[in-house]
Amino acid sequence: MDAALYVVATPLGNLRDITLRALDILASVDAVAAEDTRRTRQLLSHYTIRVRLVALHERNEQQTAGEIIRLVSAGKPVAYVTDAGTPAISDPGALLVSRVREAGLRVIPIPGPSALTAALSAAGMSAPHFLFFGFLPSNARARRASLSAVSSLPYTLVFFEAPHRLLRTLEDMAQTLGPDRVIVIAREITKVFESFQRCKLAQARAWLAEDVNRARGEFVLIVEGAAQAREQSVAQAECTLEILLRELPLRQAVHLAAAITGAKKNALYDRALELKTALAGLDPRCSDSR
Repeated sequence: MDAALYVVATPLGNLRDITLRALDILASVDAVAAEDTRRTRQLLSHYTIRVRLVALHERNEQQTAGEIIRLVSAGKPVAYVTDAGTPAISDPGALLVSRVREAGLRVIPIPGPSALTAALSAAGMSAPHFLFFGFLPSNARARRASLSAVSSLPYTLVFFEAPHRLLRTLEDMAQTLGPDRVIVIAREITKVFESFQRCKLAQARAWLAEDVNRARGEFVLIVEGAAQAREQSVAQAECTLEILLRELPLRQAVHLAAAITGAKKNALYDRALELKTALAGLDPRCSDSR
């Protein structure tokens, strides 16, 4: 196999979620750099893979990156895995990848499980865009400041959170983002006690209080975007669509409007059909109501 750094996604919980390609790579490389060698050894043992393990975590990433570069430069392929999911997404790995690329060496992604995409796929949030924040600050003041900075955005907001901070984070979200926003609390994704709770932020604390076990595990919090901003975004998409319809065929106008605004093509297409029939009576300029 080619000498390169292979960034390998590993299961979040269910070991059968690993891809066939990931198994092939892990069984073929000269070494596997791992965030936690004990945890990775369990995964490799489950699939009877024997390979040299190198510890590479957030405290030694800068130093150990040099060792990985030397291995790859010598023609030896190396894989990198974190404890679970896709490396470098709220996990170590980004610095390693950057150093390897700076050295002129190849970095090859081996895609697979990700808590971010798994949670979004089962959350049922219909906004066309999302903002992934990762972990909020542990300090209360900094956490509220971070939430305030994104409070007016129209995008679905996605956070990771630790169980011991979950209640305080939900309280700050309700206070800063507003109690009426919908939140999906995704817990222990792909594991035995996986659960998804959809409710308003005002109801989240009461839901947790009903069962102490609900605050245990690993969490992804998905919060809907700001309502007013979403309405403005929709209005802007329709405005853009209307202008394009005056000059272009319907399908081309829809395609460009979706590319410009990020709105969903299906929704724009339905709206375009309505606008097309009424276009002759519309004002040729698209302006706000002020």
